[in-house]
Amino acid sequence: MRWDFPFRSQRMPTIARNVVATGQPLAAQAGIAALEAGGTAADAAIAAAATLTVVEPTANGIGSDAFAITWDGELHGLNSSGRSPAGLARAHFDSHTEMPRLGWDAVTVPGCVAGWVALHERHGALPFERLLEPAIRYAEGGFPVSPMAAAGWSRALARYAAFPDWMRTFAPNGRAPSVGEVVALADHASTLRDIARTKGASFYQGTIADRIDAAARAAGAAMRAADLAAHQAGWVEPWSIDYRGVTLHEIPPNGQGLAALVALGILRHHALGALPEDGVDSIHLQVEAMRAAFVDVRRFVTDPDVAGDAPRRLLEPSYLKERAAAIRMDRAGAWQPRELPRSSTVYLCAADAQGHMVSWIQSNYEGFGSGIVVPGTGIALQNRGAGFTLERGHPNEYAPSKRPYHTIIPGFLTRGGRPLAAFGVMGGPMQPQGHLQVVVRIEDHGHNPQSAIDAPRWQLMDDGSLALEPGFPPGTSDALAARGHRIHTAATPPFFGGAQMAWRHGDAYIAASDPRRDGQAVGF
Repeated sequence: MRWDFPFRSQRMPTIARNVVATGQPLAAQAGIAALEAGGTAADAAIAAAATLTVVEPTANGIGSDAFAITWDGELHGLNSSGRSPAGLARAHFDSHTEMPRLGWDAVTVPGCVAGWVALHERHGALPFERLLEPAIRYAEGGFPVSPMAAAGWSRALARYAAFPDWMRTFAPNGRAPSVGEVVALADHASTLRDIARTKGASFYQGTIADRIDAAARAAGAAMRAADLAAHQAGWVEPWSIDYRGVTLHEIPPNGQGLAALVALGILRHHALGALPEDGVDSIHLQVEAMRAAFVDVRRFVTDPDVAGDAPRRLLEPSYLKERAAAIRMDRAGAWQPRELPRSSTVYLCAADAQGHMVSWIQSNYEGFGSGIVVPGTGIALQNRGAGFTLERGHPNEYAPSKRPYHTIIPGFLTRGGRPLAAFGVMGGPMQPQGHLQVVVRIEDHGHNPQSAIDAPRWQLMDDGSLALEPGFPPGTSDALAARGHRIHTAATPPFFGGAQMAWRHGDAYIAASDPRRDGQAVGF
């Protein structure tokens, strides 16, 4: 493993026996406090995740969905994504050309709280209500807004100005808070107390569920208490692919982690380690593998209850070999891109001295989500329903009581059946692309976790163009364009993702946090 930090790193990793890494320092410290109190990695993850719903509401909230991969001697996956309302028929969208992104029609059942409860029941040690105390304290007493959160809040103001409950909750003075301004969210505090007291039950079969039901009825929307009561967080077996001596594990569909597995499965047929690390050949191969993966994965990823075995077949060795052979080194292939969902997300990881590790991700989807805030609760409901398609006959076509295509994906690496790293890269379709690039940096080029995260990234955009982050060698963009890659040239650069990682290193962990976010890796 290299320790030369060649990418103008803005951070050093934290190396300790107990670690937490998140995209917001206050949340990371809430997690480490749980570990210091004798909690497990799961307790730390829950404390950090709950705190993030308060201190970074621009990307996640109590109304989010969540996924996780955990290690407690063996690997477990957790899918707590919600379904569309049972009473919202497909015919409701017949006059639409695409799924709505705002309003009640974009809302699916929030699974985040159920995910916290499921994680605690299986892996927790501290009392559940204790884990929510930091989040409640920040919501009630206030917290100073961090720079990235302030920027996201400012962008959100125009998007949600027409939603009065959102404005009352998040912009009561008619403006977004500035960096360092102290913000209190009293309704969040009350809701989190109710969740803590009932261990999440009130959200799905109690006071909070009734309030969500009442708000939907008042708006003429379809969400009902029965939809919330029907939600269950499910433990699943992660899917995996071997690559250069490590195994990458991802949550199976309805998440898009399959795209990272397919792309790495294609790339293992090419000797990236023998190529210059940021040379045109290496980037070209990675991009082409990712294009092929996205095209195929978007055809099949949907609710696992209706997907059948088609998605799993994308990992068959013969298929991956065929896709690898189809890549031409002299030009970009004619892969047909589809529109890729955008996303606002928080990712965190935690690991303890007993060897337990958690890779956790939760998200509103886009910014604050649908714009719907349930009066008196502070709950901004996610807009995950926008992940459905209205294409007739597509596996991911909208239907009642169905889970949509999901962008959020926690990652996990093992080596020889032993835990190696909990990691993730926030940012919509950047997520599998980020997983791919971080793994390649470490396994093909020997970088340590922090420098692998610091390294410049490329990103396939929703229109099929290729964006390059500053830091690649001069002439790279022109050389890729000469091979047929259409280079993204928008004045506003895209977000190249925010990564966190906890890497097992002897009797300790190397914890890394992305300089592209407000985050922090902490430990003791």
